[in-house]
Amino acid sequence: MKNALKVLVIALTTLAFSGVSFAQEKKATPATPAAPAMEKKTETKPAKAKSTRITGEVTSVDAKAGALTVKAKDKDINLTADAKAKGALEKVKVGDMVKVSYSEKDGKMVASSIAVEKTKKSAKATEKTAEKKGAVTEKKAEKK
Repeated sequence: MKNALKVLVIALTTLAFSGVSFAQEKKATPATPAAPAMEKKTETKPAKAKSTRITGEVTSVDAKAGALTVKAKDKDINLTADAKAKGALEKVKVGDMVKVSYSEKDGKMVASSIAVEKTKKSAKATEKTAEKKGAVTEKKAEKK
């Protein structure tokens, strides 16, 4: 009985240590990519760029290149217009007061919207121009 017990203990001990040796022989495998459903949950979305608004005077415009420089509070800000803002950029000229919404992307200031501000001076100038044109057309009509 003692011999049978010794054989059983030796066999169990051998099996226990052989299992550990097999576990050590396994090679490390690289982490497998998670399932697509898991990726969506664990993936962090990049933070949206914070949109900033400025109002200032246009110091330079290049509609073809989509570039705009606005002077606001004693500093010039160089902006690049995105696809939406390029249409509005064609209507802007140097000296106009504009309100621009922009955000920083890849180290560049990208304008998402550009709106020309109507100032008192420009409204009066528009009225005077309209009056002059009206007077000119009246004179032409009188001459004919």
